[in-house]
Amino acid sequence: MEPFVSVYQGHLSAGVDEVGRGPLAGDVVAAAVILDMNNPIEGLADSKKLTERKREKLFVEIQAKALSWCISRASVEEIDQINILQASLLAMKRAVEGLAVTPEHVLVDGNKIPSWQFSAEAVVKGDARVASISAASILAKVTRDREMIAFDQTYPGYGFAGHKGYPTKVHMAALDSLGPSPIHRTSFGPVKRLIEQLEIF
Repeated sequence: MEPFVSVYQGHLSAGVDEVGRGPLAGDVVAAAVILDMNNPIEGLADSKKLTERKREKLFVEIQAKALSWCISRASVEEIDQINILQASLLAMKRAVEGLAVTPEHVLVDGNKIPSWQFSAEAVVKGDARVASISAASILAKVTRDREMIAFDQTYPGYGFAGHKGYPTKVHMAALDSLGPSPIHRTSFGPVKRLIEQLEIF
């Protein structure tokens, strides 16, 4: 893995990341984190590269040790209204604005920056390169995964606990069999096509 880097080395630098752009169901969740340089956290990495057990452990440690953190989201309804890219940027904007400590600079995972008043830069693959972005990705992923596991009980049969809303074969088969649930994104191709087919019949 590439070593953690940051173009900006200021004390109050926040990292922000989102999780859930690809799924067919559920909110897109974002988190922002300002780490405490005097209280380091070992083992930070891209949340997708960590085991569930390690993510859960770091989730608690990040919340305990960070100077400030905030978890936010954009809803399924917002995703369908403004598209997933804009919803992802909105969720990240809400997460940074929700920090109890105002950051001097924000490092944003990816190649786009939300529209806001903060000094900021985009960092491609930032979740693997910047510690604060890694921490944010862990908070966002654990939060979203827990929500999708809970939705597996609310909407049984779709397999949300396993695929977390991503378009796996199991998910697509369940969608064809059961039709869309209230948490499916109706603007996404597979769901939209299914709704159109159901309306025909």
